[in-house]
Amino acid sequence: MEPVMSGIVVVMENGKGRYQQEVIAGQHHLLADEPASVGGADAGPAPFDLLMAALGSCTSMTLRMYAERKELPVRRISVTLSHEKLEIDGSLRDRINRTITLEGDLSAEQRQRMLDIANKCPIHRALSQPLLIASQLAGQP
Repeated sequence: MEPVMSGIVVVMENGKGRYQQEVIAGQHHLLADEPASVGGADAGPAPFDLLMAALGSCTSMTLRMYAERKELPVRRISVTLSHEKLEIDGSLRDRINRTITLEGDLSAEQRQRMLDIANKCPIHRALSQPLLIASQLAGQP
């Protein structure tokens, strides 16, 4: 099976702040930064905020696609996320809390199925399993 690749994202310091980064994803340009409380200028979302934005947007888009395919009466979908550190068996672990709001006249069974579908969005799947990250220095084999 050939690997499936998404677009290329480039992140680089922009020289406008201690931690400020320019993020280029195709034709889109974003800023990332750390909050002032940790030495940044808060010029853009922090990395964990971007991670949660990826999960939230993927969740909402996946649910919208499913609702359209099944012709469900979903008027609006919103996803609220937060991040916290928990101690589990003596180790600190990251946990993302995700609350999905579905507006529309849906039965309890339809709502449960929507939650099941939310847990199948590609970003949720990637984050829920051991993720492989291959790192190398530029110009290195």
